[in-house]
Amino acid sequence: MKVHTAEFSVRTRGKGTYEISDEIARIVADSRIVSGQVTVLLRHTSASLILMENADPSARRDLERWFDRLVREDDPDFIHTLEGPDDMPSHIRMVLTRSSEVIPIHRGRMTLGTWQGIFVFEHRRQPHQRSIAVTVMGV
Repeated sequence: MKVHTAEFSVRTRGKGTYEISDEIARIVADSRIVSGQVTVLLRHTSASLILMENADPSARRDLERWFDRLVREDDPDFIHTLEGPDDMPSHIRMVLTRSSEVIPIHRGRMTLGTWQGIFVFEHRRQPHQRSIAVTVMGV
């Protein structure tokens, strides 16, 4: 079995979804692993990693708006607000989603569905530099 690791970063412009599928696909291709899996980890507690539709951006807008309603920034019960009113909500949104994904590799390519993409889901209003670790394992 072979193991290939890589890291890269994504600069966000604030709240929203940022597709990273192409970068992950390049890392998988560089690994020359034909059959196995790729693990992607977003190393932050105020953003998430999600699999989401990548064909119609309105699906992602609906998700973002739904999360804004689900975990409101103006909740008076939040104590952890050191970095602003979006601080605690961003942590809760991350916990409700994921920080990593594992995707099978077949014939040297990720086996994502037709309309699936891998996205960084930024939960903070301000731009951030987000770090991503990737491990490709297989034969």
